[in-house]
Amino acid sequence: MSESVGARAGGAYDVVVIGGGPVGQNVAEGARAAGLSVAVVERELVGGECSYWACVPSKALLRPVIALADARRVDGAREAVTGSIATSGVFGRRNRYVTDYDDTGQADWVRSIGADLVRGDGRLDGVRRVVVGGSDGERVLTARQAVALCTGSDPVLPELPGIEEARPWTNRTATDASTVPGRLVVVGGGGVGVEMATAWQGLGSAVTLLARRPLLPRMEPFAGEMVADGLRESGADVRIGVSATELHRPDPAGPVGVLLDDGTRIEADEILFATGRSPRTKDLGLETVGLTPGAWLDVDETCAVREVEGDWLYAVGDINHHALLTHQGKYQARITGAAIAARAAGQPLDTAPWGAHAVTADFHAVPQIFFCDPEAAAVGLSAAQAEEAGHRVRTVDVDFAEAQGANLWADGYRGRARMVVDLDREILLGVTFVGPGVSELLHSATIAVAGEVPIGRLRHAVSCFPTISEVWLFLLKAYGG
Repeated sequence: MSESVGARAGGAYDVVVIGGGPVGQNVAEGARAAGLSVAVVERELVGGECSYWACVPSKALLRPVIALADARRVDGAREAVTGSIATSGVFGRRNRYVTDYDDTGQADWVRSIGADLVRGDGRLDGVRRVVVGGSDGERVLTARQAVALCTGSDPVLPELPGIEEARPWTNRTATDASTVPGRLVVVGGGGVGVEMATAWQGLGSAVTLLARRPLLPRMEPFAGEMVADGLRESGADVRIGVSATELHRPDPAGPVGVLLDDGTRIEADEILFATGRSPRTKDLGLETVGLTPGAWLDVDETCAVREVEGDWLYAVGDINHHALLTHQGKYQARITGAAIAARAAGQPLDTAPWGAHAVTADFHAVPQIFFCDPEAAAVGLSAAQAEEAGHRVRTVDVDFAEAQGANLWADGYRGRARMVVDLDREILLGVTFVGPGVSELLHSATIAVAGEVPIGRLRHAVSCFPTISEVWLFLLKAYGG
């Protein structure tokens, strides 16, 4: 892939962005919209983890599995579902959505906004200075205004005896594999764990999911309970309160033996660890500006790094540890790009399009969806989190079966909704939905929470009949008695 003359020659830019995933692209777009010159440095594929090994491929794998599950819930449709899932078609569809791991389109987009694309390993080398190492040597880029670190995170593997011998899967292997293992152990009950357990069980693996704590621990407890029930109904073996303590794979082509802390042993063809993430900051040259390599970076409300003077260094997305979600990183990036532009122009931060340039949603209105079966979607605070924060709250729970649209969606629809109400202000602090197809309900809840819409006004937001969204009517009726 050729680069621009400016990129080949190195040189000075207003903004240098390290990391060409969705977060880096949004920072670059915001800076370019303000007329600033931008270089985007990327060591792998332009588009990053989300486009090739996380959000996009995982949802491409999950959609056929969920579509079949939905069809089987509807009389008349379930009779048409015969045979087994065509895995070659699923993997082919996945490959189309990751553009066969060819980043030409996204690289061209970076250039189309007027930014230079620089391929190689970028690292800081002092104030506003970036060194990029590539196959043709090193080049130096300098930033007149800002450097934005948008490098994301890496999977964490536990230090277990035999883990190297076992050659475990991470999220990358789980989303780019094209062979279905007969038996798959998934370790971890968070979002990656439950989604990949759902996908591979649906694709034909016999999945065993191991989790030390209840599933989806950052959501309302009922969310994890319903997802665990859904996995078990699909045939998965869900074991909660257990951990892997030792792995064995003496034959590289043979099975993996997994010893558990309850004294039992299981065997699988592959094992996937979905046990957390670490910041991709180890080799970023942080030590050259007084920061600790490998650490999460502490940022202010504009994502400027607090420990670096001058408001020139920004850490956006996963590496600031606010919320490790692509959409949240893109939100931060939009605010960061505007903040960089405002500071470059000497403008007060509260006059630009994104208001006060504060990533307020990171703290009170983070939306998250897990595309398992049933889907689990939530925004804002859980009841426990709200109480811990000192709010006086009331929780309101409704069974989705009260909404006729849910019953029409699926015969015997099972789902649950909860809203957490701040009694002093009469606004929503959090909303949780669990059930088939609930992911598309979440943005309405996000608007209500982020906008602090009074309960009294929400009563005038009329839900269409017959839709699943009528659950809002029943939530508000339950709250009002």
